[in-house]
Amino acid sequence: MSKERVHRFVSKDLTVRIAAVNATEVVKHMQDLQQTYPLATVAVGRSMVGAILMASQLKDGQMVGLLFRGNGALQSVYAEASYDGHVRGYTPNPQYQPPNYEQGLSLKEAIGNGTLSVARHQPFQKQPFHGTVELVSGEIGQDIAHYLHQSHQIRSLVSLGVYLDTFGKVQAAGGVLIEVMPGVEESVVEKIQQNYEDKKPNISKMLMEGATPEQLVAPFMDGIPFEELEHDKTLEYFCPCTKDRVIRALETLGEEELQDMINKNEEADVTCQICGKPYKVSVPEIEDIKNRMHKESMH
Repeated sequence: MSKERVHRFVSKDLTVRIAAVNATEVVKHMQDLQQTYPLATVAVGRSMVGAILMASQLKDGQMVGLLFRGNGALQSVYAEASYDGHVRGYTPNPQYQPPNYEQGLSLKEAIGNGTLSVARHQPFQKQPFHGTVELVSGEIGQDIAHYLHQSHQIRSLVSLGVYLDTFGKVQAAGGVLIEVMPGVEESVVEKIQQNYEDKKPNISKMLMEGATPEQLVAPFMDGIPFEELEHDKTLEYFCPCTKDRVIRALETLGEEELQDMINKNEEADVTCQICGKPYKVSVPEIEDIKNRMHKESMH
């Protein structure tokens, strides 16, 4: 478990709430597990940071999932985080390499046109709350801000950064989420916007220079008094995969394919794509799955 945690702040008049995080360790962990190339690393990393920041403003036991779907080479990017600090992320095309690196890393092109779907899960609630918006930039941060405005009528500023070295390895990752509440003075909103335009805070650069979460927030909130709230949830790259889930996935293959595996005396080797954990399902276990499916089909 990393020692990183989300820091939460609020303006003195309680009309602006802020979350900031240095999530370098968990994004590095994702890269190590999935061996992501630069574009995928930045896409999944930013999405993870965005999910962490959004989840920190929820309540105990709640979680948020972000699914970016587009017609670009990455196809989709998924990140999930809980209020408790658990986070994971994934793209089905982790080793995508753009044809021309000289043109820079364009997430907009790699994700393409598409949608952002957000699911908010609450304990004791069978179905999560779902909201979907069109992508406005494909750069992750702006798309999250667009979602918050469209689905929750919350005006926000989302600044995310993932810094890679010349070998494409994660050196820093983090971000800031600023949300203005109903009843906020327009002068406060204008001041935050002006600060952003004047100072152009570069999250990646600030993290590389050793900025604390409070220092990440300071340029945005210059001239607006704010204070830190208590929030002691440490971040952990966590995947809830289990062997039961693997067995449920095998059930989707159907009886015929399972019988084929049994005939060939082939055990199933399954690796979780999100955390890399390997699972082995023996031939007798595959027989049990098939027999159970057959019995259920008889009823």
